[in-house]
Amino acid sequence: MTIILGCIADDFTGATDLANTLVKQGMPTIQLIGVPKVNIDLGDAQAVVIALKSRTIPAKEAIDQSLAALAWLQDHSAQQFFFKYCSTFDSTDSGNIGPVTDALMESLGEDFTIVCPAFPTNGRTIYKGHLFVGDELLSDSGMRNHPLTPMTDSNLVRVLGRQTSQKVGLIEYASVINGEKAVRAAYDDLHQAGVRYAIVDAIGDPDLMTIGAASADLKLITGGSGVALGLPENYRIGGLLKDTVAARLPNQKGHQAILAGSCSIRTRKQVTVWQNNRPAFKINPSAVMEGEEVAKKAIAWAVPLLDTGPILIYASDEPEKVAKVQAKYGSKEVGEKIERVLGTIANSLVNNGVDRLIAAGGETSGAVVKALDIEALRIGTEISPGVPWTESIGAVEIALALKSGNFGEDNFFENAFDILQRGDA
Repeated sequence: MTIILGCIADDFTGATDLANTLVKQGMPTIQLIGVPKVNIDLGDAQAVVIALKSRTIPAKEAIDQSLAALAWLQDHSAQQFFFKYCSTFDSTDSGNIGPVTDALMESLGEDFTIVCPAFPTNGRTIYKGHLFVGDELLSDSGMRNHPLTPMTDSNLVRVLGRQTSQKVGLIEYASVINGEKAVRAAYDDLHQAGVRYAIVDAIGDPDLMTIGAASADLKLITGGSGVALGLPENYRIGGLLKDTVAARLPNQKGHQAILAGSCSIRTRKQVTVWQNNRPAFKINPSAVMEGEEVAKKAIAWAVPLLDTGPILIYASDEPEKVAKVQAKYGSKEVGEKIERVLGTIANSLVNNGVDRLIAAGGETSGAVVKALDIEALRIGTEISPGVPWTESIGAVEIALALKSGNFGEDNFFENAFDILQRGDA
C-alpha cells in the first residue's frame, strides 16, 4: 500500500488526534511511536503519523528527531507531508514550532507553507491572526498558566515571528470565506511578497475544508489536526484514495485503568467528576521528589480493586500547587520524575491484567507508551473530538486512549469505557 500522507507530530496525543481526523475522513492510518528501528507492517495504511516527544525538548534535539522522521517517510515514498503541533500552539518564544518548520522546509527544498492550528470542534479558532480558546483569547485562557509552555500572546504572527528569521504573513478570514480559489490567490500573493509562512484564519470546519483543498499542491503543511480535514478529499479527487471503513474498536476485555498527569483545567475537572463515585489514587509530587516508593504504593492500592471496575491514578493538580513543587525542585526534574513513576505504574498495571488504558496528558501518554515499549498504534473509533480508541501493534496488545490534557467532556473517562463495553462503532 502506498503512503500518501506522511505526518510528524510533536507529541503522542497530538499524533493520535491527527490520526483520528484522517480516519474519520476514511483514510486508513497507523501511528508509529518514534522513528521505527525495525520493519513495521503498515497493513492497509495510507497515512502514517510518526509521534515524537519533541514539543518541549531543546530545539536542536527536536530538529534532529523531526528530520529523522521526515527521512523515514521519504524512504517510504510519502507524497505529501504534515507537521502537527497543538491547537493551542504550545511553544516558547524560541520554539520549537518555528525551528522545526524551518528545518523541514529546508530539507524538502520548499519556500512556502501555511500555519493553521485551528480546531473549531474543540473551540480553537483563528481570527485576524489571533488564536481563541472558546470565547477567550489564548492569552486569557488556562494556557497562560501552562507549567512548560505558558501562552501569553494570542497573535500567532508575532509568536511565530519570534521563533523564526523567516517572514510571517496572514491570510485573513475575508479570503477564506471566499473559497478555495481566493485562498490559493492569497497564497500566491504572500509567496511573491517574500512571505514564507502564512498564518491562516479559520473559525469553522468548512473553513478547514477550504484550506485543505487550497493546499493540495503544498509539499509540507503545518498545523493542528483540524486543517487535515480537507486533505483526504484531495487524494480521492486525484484517484489515490478509495472509500473504505477505516475505524474499528479494539476488542480487549480485561481490566481497565486511567493514568492522568495533565494539570489542564479540563483534565482536573474530569478527575473531579470521576472521584465523585469511582476509586482514585493521588500521586503526591513532593513525595515523588523526596524518593518515596510512590509507584509501589499506587500499585498496592490498585491491584485489589481491578476486579471491581476501572480505577484512576493521577498526578494532576492546581497550577499554584504545581508551581510550588517546581520552584523547590525544578520544573524539568519534577516532570521527568513524575513521568517515570507513571510509566512504572503503567507497566505494572498491564502485568496485572489491565488491557484497556486511558492516559490523560501528552507527557503522560509519552511516558506510558515508552514504558510499555509500544511501537505502533492502529487508530480506531472516536470517543470524543480529537480522541480515539487505539490498539497497540506488537508484543503488547492493549486498547489505549491517549488524551490531550485539554480535550474531552467532563465525563470523558466513564464514557470512554462505556463505548468499549457497548461496542459502539
